[in-house]
Amino acid sequence: MVAIDAGGTLPPMMGVAAELVRRGHEVLVLADPTAADVARAAGCRYLSWQTAPQIGSVAEQTAMITEFETGSPLRRLRRVRERVLVGPAGFFARDVIDAATRHAADAVLVEGTVPGMVIGAEATGRPFAALMANIYARPTRGLPPFGTGWPQARGPVGRARDAAALFAVQGASSGMTKQLNAVRAAYGLGPVGELLGMLDHANAVLVLTSPSFDFATPHLPGNVRYVGPQLDDPGWAGHWEDDPDDTRPLVLVGLSSVHQAQTETLDRICAALGRLPVRGLVTTGRAVDPEAVSAPANVDVVRSAPHSQVLRRAAAVVTHAGHGTVMRSLAAGVPLVCLPMGRDQRDDTVRVLRLGAGVRERSSAPPEQIAAAVSRVLEDERYAVAARTFAAVLAEEARTRPSAADEAEALLGVCTTR
Repeated sequence: MVAIDAGGTLPPMMGVAAELVRRGHEVLVLADPTAADVARAAGCRYLSWQTAPQIGSVAEQTAMITEFETGSPLRRLRRVRERVLVGPAGFFARDVIDAATRHAADAVLVEGTVPGMVIGAEATGRPFAALMANIYARPTRGLPPFGTGWPQARGPVGRARDAAALFAVQGASSGMTKQLNAVRAAYGLGPVGELLGMLDHANAVLVLTSPSFDFATPHLPGNVRYVGPQLDDPGWAGHWEDDPDDTRPLVLVGLSSVHQAQTETLDRICAALGRLPVRGLVTTGRAVDPEAVSAPANVDVVRSAPHSQVLRRAAAVVTHAGHGTVMRSLAAGVPLVCLPMGRDQRDDTVRVLRLGAGVRERSSAPPEQIAAAVSRVLEDERYAVAARTFAAVLAEEARTRPSAADEAEALLGVCTTR
């Protein structure tokens, strides 16, 4: 398994790895040093990058994210291109090939949005699947672009909007595609026509979410499989002791597990909960010191807690709407107050709103607005009903559809017939 520690992308991939280990397979994780403990906790062997750039600490991760999310959109794109998408593509590819060869891998599972890793997986000559850790991210006809938070198009105006955006994205990435084709040629692979066109060469593209959560389009490539969300808690989730005698509604607060300049937002959420007859539990994640968050007496602030356990008691969740938090909340039938701050969070939020399972507020909203949103979700039973209804959908899909681990094992069947 080839992964990058980009925050929310790592836990679902490690969830797949852990399930494969439980089924008796040996999994070697090639990833950043910050992923080492999580990989080993999942029962995997771990190998760090040998020539590709790597994230060696939470502080390095925070610095990189700050660099990627500061400045104009063009400057941000340039930095991501140089640091992740194109600049190190050859190094990522080389490390994947070397690891798969040296450790005699039978199949490769790879982060699907980092081209160099996908190039390496294809160049090994082994069966491989590309994983997408949240919604389907490849620019595709009939879908709004990833990261926009646009609702699904309705009518000719919406379809024209999406078509124009797709044309713009493909035009903006054409230079990167040309550079990546040079890397592909160096490893004996043919050219592709778009940035993520190499995904068409994967045996499968595994989208780690529910097809009922994501938007649908008839234009998905034939190798795309929706395999459901991975609901395991991350390896750093820690421990939580509930107070069974406290009957106040429990509100779980979870923003990004990595840096997103979220401390001030956490302060305002805590102030909001301090206005309400609830108890709050705030999990700050790896990038924020709990001591840096100001909280009233009815709110506990901790680095981490197992959300799957907390959600069994929670009445509502206040979140940035990262995919992992959203899916765990919905799977538990708990409604959400979404405060999207960027990345995939606007996309996840619009899908929550479509389900009727939550409300949206600005991440900059003052405490009184956040408090009103929490009260709305707690007092209007329709949100909890919608969340519980979708929890039943997720449970039925998990029972009847192939999982990511099932699809990964199918690669081994491809391997044995070659």
